[in-house]
Amino acid sequence: MEPTVNPDAVLSYYDYIDAEAYEDVFSLFADDIVYERPGQQSLSGMEEFREFYLDGRPLEDGEHEIGQVVVGDDTVAVRGRFSGVQNGKRVSFGFSDFHRFDADGKITERTTYTDRDTV
Repeated sequence: MEPTVNPDAVLSYYDYIDAEAYEDVFSLFADDIVYERPGQQSLSGMEEFREFYLDGRPLEDGEHEIGQVVVGDDTVAVRGRFSGVQNGKRVSFGFSDFHRFDADGKITERTTYTDRDTV
């Protein structure tokens, strides 16, 4: 089956993250989600993904500003800027995210790149 690409779901992801609406975030992703963060351990499956967002994400309060969205055959790419708090310090950095979709319209792979080291 062909993937069902949904750019609105990807944009909703950033709204949900900024609002700390994590159950809404999780509803966008497939149970077999793979989250790659170059230079850091990748996450495999919804259990690890949930644990990361609920207990391990180093970014605290913040806001995403989307600069560009590119839609491909099975992937939505986003370029933007995050400003917020990380480990008690104000941060601001650029990011590029790639969200790959499955046939059910769920995000099954997510890869994040930033223009600075994140802890």
